[in-house]
Amino acid sequence: MDKLMNEKTTADLDNLRNLIDGVDQQLLHLLRKRLDLVAQVGAVKHAAGVPIYAPQREATMLAKRRDEAKNMNVSPQLIEDILRRLMRESYLNEKEVGFKQIKQDLGHVVVVGGQGKLGQLFSQMLVLSGYKVKSIDKNDWHDAAAIFDGAGLVIVTVPINVTCEVIRDKLTQLPENCILADLTSIKAAPLAAMLAAHKGPVIGLHPMFGPDVGSLAKQVVVVCHGRHAEAYQWLLQQIEIWGARIVEAQAEKHDKAMQLVQAMRHFSTFVYGVNLCKEEADIDNLLQFSSPIYRLELAMVGRLFAQDPELYADIIFAQPGSQHAISDYLDNYQDALTMLQTGNRQAFVEQFQRVAQWFGDFAPQFQHESRAMLQSVNDMKVG
Repeated sequence: MDKLMNEKTTADLDNLRNLIDGVDQQLLHLLRKRLDLVAQVGAVKHAAGVPIYAPQREATMLAKRRDEAKNMNVSPQLIEDILRRLMRESYLNEKEVGFKQIKQDLGHVVVVGGQGKLGQLFSQMLVLSGYKVKSIDKNDWHDAAAIFDGAGLVIVTVPINVTCEVIRDKLTQLPENCILADLTSIKAAPLAAMLAAHKGPVIGLHPMFGPDVGSLAKQVVVVCHGRHAEAYQWLLQQIEIWGARIVEAQAEKHDKAMQLVQAMRHFSTFVYGVNLCKEEADIDNLLQFSSPIYRLELAMVGRLFAQDPELYADIIFAQPGSQHAISDYLDNYQDALTMLQTGNRQAFVEQFQRVAQWFGDFAPQFQHESRAMLQSVNDMKVG
């Protein structure tokens, strides 16, 4: 009897699984159809010079799909997760179509440090937009006069510790109307160096993303204005067509923010990695017992140490002011440790409440945003 029941259960499961496989095949065909339609949208956008990322259209579409899902007794968050993943894939595919060229009479672009990863990314985006791009690196300066001759835009993307030196020593003889820009993560010193070296249009840019992004859609590029803004408005428009969002800032204010956003955060991650190493922590064992949030934190630490140490040394050591931010962080850490050592639990709770009040509405907002990220981390677990 049990054998017959087991055989029937197996047969029922096999039948249902076959039906599920059939639905999955239909989903694949629908996905292919959607991607093909998105490719057509990309072609139209390319011709018209429309940015690949349209936030209002995205928000409206997601709201409609959530309502429709709810009416069908499907989780609204499920359909939003699926659509967001599809849109990310769509942005990657749209890039392959290319982009409208805004400034057709520019002349060529020279990327100083074009063999670096960020230089390669911006070179690729410019080429996809129809611009002729030349690269000049440390072994090419003997040909500098020929390379810069006729250039309409020069972009500096070299290590932070030599950026100002390269600008001062190498970029004083550019064509008069050439735009001089940089992609450095600090802005005040490079911007001042560019303004002193070149009498034409000057702009400071800080892409708030790494060179490994597949698309610039939804990415942020900080703009610090230098001189003759009217001459480089087309460049900002071109960047927006790529899908990025422009955020304007004063150079000094930007650099102060970077002391917290970059230097202190990367330094803290560095120290945490050093501590794990010195403790000879068993990472495999940590992952076995990790919650999704700790796995995500550990992934961010590992991500840092998978990258170029020179780059992060540049970011952390570039600004003397970073030392003050990091020192303040150390003082706050020591104060918190004193609470723990003295067993002052009430002081911890009161401090926690003060900080929570300071975060205000951002705390629940970040809790909501992080929930989706943590679910994705949990979904990636194997075994």
